Amino acid sequence: MKALILVGGFGTRLRPLTFSCPKSIVEFANQPLVTHQIKALVDVGVTDIILAIGFQPKAMIEKIKQFEEEYKVRIICSQEVEPLGTGGPLRLAKEHLVKDNPEGLFFVLNSDVICDFPFKEMLAFHKNHQKEGTILLTKVQDPTKYGVVVSDSNGRIERFIEKPKQFISDRINAGIYLFNTSVIDRIPLEPHMLELNTFPTMAKEAQLYSMDLPGFWMDVGQPKDFVIGTTLILESIRTKNPSALSTGQNIIGNVLIDPTAKISPTAVIGPNVTIGPDCIVEEGARLKNVVMLKNSTVGAHSWVDNTIVGWDSKIGKWVRIEGLTVLGEDVKIKDELFINGCSVLPHKVISTSINEKGQILM
Repeated sequence: MKALILVGGFGTRLRPLTFSCPKSIVEFANQPLVTHQIKALVDVGVTDIILAIGFQPKAMIEKIKQFEEEYKVRIICSQEVEPLGTGGPLRLAKEHLVKDNPEGLFFVLNSDVICDFPFKEMLAFHKNHQKEGTILLTKVQDPTKYGVVVSDSNGRIERFIEKPKQFISDRINAGIYLFNTSVIDRIPLEPHMLELNTFPTMAKEAQLYSMDLPGFWMDVGQPKDFVIGTTLILESIRTKNPSALSTGQNIIGNVLIDPTAKISPTAVIGPNVTIGPDCIVEEGARLKNVVMLKNSTVGAHSWVDNTIVGWDSKIGKWVRIEGLTVLGEDVKIKDELFINGCSVLPHKVISTSINEKGQILM
């Protein structure tokens, strides 16, 4: 079986992290984001994965061999010369998707979507209705912000409605699909959006079905949702594999710490914290709702909340950071500063407090 993961795009929503590497290999819960999807696909029997890449292809390609060896899967890069939307990459990769595919099926995923990936159940549902496509749907509290999907009791999609003003449905497209290879012939080799150009036609022809996604779902393509998504996946780990989480007198709630990290026993960590390889948290520090990427440091007695700390970044002593702050790669925060809700581009030294939210420090 085959799958295509859409990893193109420029990662603008997740800057400043994506100034240093493609969004799909930014670490999420201490492993590259795309590997959560790769592992789930391999577990359901996928043997060939096509990565539809665009921005920073060299950095992506350098990771491919590592992923192939770790997950025992064949990975092919399909390079976009120009942005092709969500549909064009399928047509571009047609040869790879169709070749040696006796079942004539393939999964499609957006690379910044994270959930529990019910691929086994999705495969059984798709084979049962015997139509061209299946879309996973997720339930949202405020459907007026999204395009909603209306399906009948059997899952057949009847129509799509963009940002309804009155309640019609609370189900939205979760960005995970299972298609027959015949769908590829519906798509021209040009910029093309599945959601706008292909799905409505398939729905009119009764060729498109939906399945509700159990458990959590999050598009982690921007910092706010990246932090929220971390909370959700840690809770999922708590349910499925609690031994993977860290414990101790100084650990509160769900916390994931790489074994190579050095954490002072007087530092209080959690809830909702991930700490990557070779990180350091010094004495008396307090962390909650924090993502620390590889080789970053939080100094003694610093308070860090609702923050992503980029690779090789160093927060000094007696610093307070809050308000959804994102530090890019190799950022230095001097001692005794207050940082409130800002984004700091890579290789920047901050020596004065930032009180006003929303600033971008270049």
